[in-house]
Order: sequence, then C-alpha cells, then structure tokens
Amino acid sequence: MAVIFDPASGRVSARDVAVWDPLVRLIHWSLALMILLNGAIIDGESKLHEWVGYAALGLVGLRMIWAIIGPRHARFSAFPPSVPRAIRYARTVLSGDRTVHLSHNPLGALMVYNLWLAVIALGMTGYMMTTIRFFGLGWVEDMHELIFNWLVISVALHVAGVAFDTWRSGVNLVRAMVVGRKRIPQETEVK
Repeated sequence: MAVIFDPASGRVSARDVAVWDPLVRLIHWSLALMILLNGAIIDGESKLHEWVGYAALGLVGLRMIWAIIGPRHARFSAFPPSVPRAIRYARTVLSGDRTVHLSHNPLGALMVYNLWLAVIALGMTGYMMTTIRFFGLGWVEDMHELIFNWLVISVALHVAGVAFDTWRSGVNLVRAMVVGRKRIPQETEVK
C-alpha cells in the first residue's frame, strides 16, 4: 500500500492499494470488448461471431480458474456470492455508509456471477444453434436472444453501479480496473 501525500494541505490524502492483478484486468476488458463486438458490430450469422463468442466463453472459464488459483483479490473467497450480504450492504449504502471493499462489494460480487452466468448461457445457446440437433429451433434462438438482452441490461446496471460506487466512495473504479490499484481516501473505512 502506497500513501499519497498532499503537499498543499500537508496531509495524507489517500491510500493507493493494489487490488486487481494484470490477468483479471485483461480478462475484464477483453470480455467487455468481445461483448461489444458480438452485440453491436459483428454480424450474428457470421463465423467470426461464433469464434468471438467461444473466446468470451473461454475468458470466463479462465477467470473462474484464476478465481481458484490466482492472488487474494482475484479469488472467489474475496467476493463470495451472498444475497443476504448484498441486502445488508445496500442498506448500509442507503444509510450513507462510504466503506470501500478492496475486491468487489457484495452487490458487485452478485453482478460478477450474474455476468459470468449470462456469458456461459449465451455461449451454450450459441453453440446449440450450430448443432444438427438444435439448428433452426425457434426456442433456442429465442433463448439466445433473451439471454443477450439480459446481458445488455446487466452490463448497463454494472456500469451504473460502478459510476454510483465511484461517486459514493470517492474511489475511481474504472481507473482501478485499468491500473490495478484503488486510490482510497484516507478517512474512508476499508473492508
């Protein structure tokens, strides 16, 4: 942890804490790019769409392996999925609490699992559409589209949550996901 000294005030203004390792950040931004490419740019009927989808699925798989063997803040134990914890956290946020979580906060943790599951389900239904057994079945295509729509809503909520938490806590989460370090205001409690 590095300490940031503010010469103007003569006080320590923030703590700079390492949180997300390079692999976590690379997977995060690569997955975001692949979702954007397949959702908005690449023709859904193309072979490239399939391969980008498989690559996204592979990234989620790699990230889940990294959540078992990776460094502390990358592990499942750093952001366990828990609806009761998420509800308690939401209540504390609504009461004005500005505590910062080094990894994902409980709501963010649920969103991570939601996004991973959506990408996995999207990959599975996408694969099913390429098989002889499921090719051309309307319900599979409808499910693929429904899951994609859920993913788009989830990504929008994720971005809104990041913006809100950045405003609420004073910790620039986008910067942290780029550089791997959270700059936490000195007076802020950390969990």
